[in-house]
Amino acid sequence: MAPSDPAPSPPQGGARRGALRRGLGYLDWVFNPFQRRDVTEVYDLLGTGAITAEGLYLNLGYWEAVDDLDAASDALARLVADTAGMGPGDTVLDVGYGFGDQDLLWARSHAPARIIGLNVTASQVAEAQRRVRQAGLEARLDLRQGSATEMPLPDASVDKVVALESAFHFRPREAFFREAWRVLRPGGRLVAADILPQPPATGRGGRLKQRLSWWLVASRFAIPEANRYTRDAYAERLEAAGLTGAEVRSIREHVYAPLHQWLRDHPETLQRLHPVARLPARLARRMDAATLYAGLDYVLASAVKPQ
Repeated sequence: MAPSDPAPSPPQGGARRGALRRGLGYLDWVFNPFQRRDVTEVYDLLGTGAITAEGLYLNLGYWEAVDDLDAASDALARLVADTAGMGPGDTVLDVGYGFGDQDLLWARSHAPARIIGLNVTASQVAEAQRRVRQAGLEARLDLRQGSATEMPLPDASVDKVVALESAFHFRPREAFFREAWRVLRPGGRLVAADILPQPPATGRGGRLKQRLSWWLVASRFAIPEANRYTRDAYAERLEAAGLTGAEVRSIREHVYAPLHQWLRDHPETLQRLHPVARLPARLARRMDAATLYAGLDYVLASAVKPQ
């Protein structure tokens, strides 16, 4: 560099500006009641800041005979795969795959012939593809950018469609059901682990708690109003899309309360969150789980495309 050339800007400057923008984004997301981010903006903001110790799961876990979030997240992925009857020879479509943790697990545990993934968040797609290459599984895991409601797949081309804690984002969920019916082969199965509002409580106070609980989640995690219906209506919408044998089972007792207790017992896990997100997380830990999650159901839904 010649003496007259300007000195390059310190690389730390760009990093500081990026951290400032991220911090301001978190402040707006957490504390602004009027913010309305779309799903890609939410997950771009969250980035890889998962509170799991080992993977990058963003799901809440299935807490039966497990004692930490990593194991609970694996257990939820296995429950979805087992409910779908996933196995060797299957072509699986995973819609809303996050960072691909469940796909990497299923490749080992259930050994389908191929898993195709669709995800609208480009930053997650890039990281998931990097992890697939690192694992040497490119021949079996095809994780792409694509929409759940306009799937870039041929008719009758997959054996299973799964959505692990993602379908509540889809605009609307019914369009996803119709697309799942289209791409499934006859006899193929759709399985979703999904978040819904609870059936209405009796009494004004109980209903108010439910509305506030649902609003806090729906407004922060880009859940459209069109997806605000209970498990009975969920089964009806599956059937209306042409799927049969719909089963929508609440598993909330194995999700919210045990997760809440684990977070209470392990406050150190909150250090993995962005600093701005730690304060509301600490406040939430002090609340009673029955109040905090009053408005939230959690279901395991399954239906079949007729032969």
